[in-house]
Amino acid sequence: MECRTIGAGGLAVGAVGLGCMPMSWAYSGSRQRGDASLRTVHRALDAGSTLLDTADMYGPFTNELLVGRVLKERRPDAFVSTKVGLLVGEQHVVANGRPGYVKRACDASLRRLQTDVIDLYQLHRADPEVPVEETWGAMAELVRAGKVRALGLCAMGARGGRRSGAGLHDTTLRQLQRVQQVFPVSAVQAELSVWSPEALRSLLPWCEARGVGFLAAMPLGNGFLTGTLTPGEGFEPDDLRARHPRFTAEMMAANQPIVAGLRRVARRHGPEVTPAQVALAWVLSRGRHVIPVPGTKQERWAAQNAAAAQLRLTPEDFTELARLPAAQGSWD
Repeated sequence: MECRTIGAGGLAVGAVGLGCMPMSWAYSGSRQRGDASLRTVHRALDAGSTLLDTADMYGPFTNELLVGRVLKERRPDAFVSTKVGLLVGEQHVVANGRPGYVKRACDASLRRLQTDVIDLYQLHRADPEVPVEETWGAMAELVRAGKVRALGLCAMGARGGRRSGAGLHDTTLRQLQRVQQVFPVSAVQAELSVWSPEALRSLLPWCEARGVGFLAAMPLGNGFLTGTLTPGEGFEPDDLRARHPRFTAEMMAANQPIVAGLRRVARRHGPEVTPAQVALAWVLSRGRHVIPVPGTKQERWAAQNAAAAQLRLTPEDFTELARLPAAQGSWD
């Protein structure tokens, strides 16, 4: 697989990463299998998807433990990215950006991941009770201590502090400008896909202008863009899609033209090409600093996602994809 670089330090990763969250959290708990997930991570590494994206809150903690079992055997093959700043309660998630907590959380992540250094340490969410500069300063100290190689920031979602009339990523851009004065930002992670292209307007250009890597979260639209989900089939109660406005039976049916367009493009490239690969190729085409991070817990999808790095879309493909209808239903 081709390599792409993250940040001014030129950290090299495979062009398509692996989101590990579905293996332990947020998606269909009854279908999560530890051994199968381990095989999936190994398969991704074999295919060149070296960036493994996790977080201490996934599980919580169990996702890092799972990734750590792989890193114990294959640390040189992997680029490990984890996150700090969110705590999972019984029925809620809260931010904690206190410097002392950040340092303790990093040490705990290192133990769970069975490594002596985290390649990319990302701030999951800024704590509204702590100046973001203080949190970022504590993370920078971890770099100086040799526990972390580079720092990243996760963008706030549509519901995260958005003001009336403000752009989707205005809050994140303000945070980036503040933390950049403290220590360089190497990567930004935010949603980007065919049906959620909002990052193209301001966040992606900000990263490109500064040599900052962009990790495209949810590039397959939480599975919708794969074309494997059936409207009305329903989701398990613990599945985040059970509460997502785009995953009601009505909205899934209304958004089928998007999947149909991806299928048409895929057919032009041969019977083995899938809508998911077209969706990933579209994200990859947004810039050399963009690394899609599709999540999966299945080996076959990890291999298929990695193969998308070889797909080259044509001008005709881009024209058709540009004409796809806007997605109906959102967090707004």
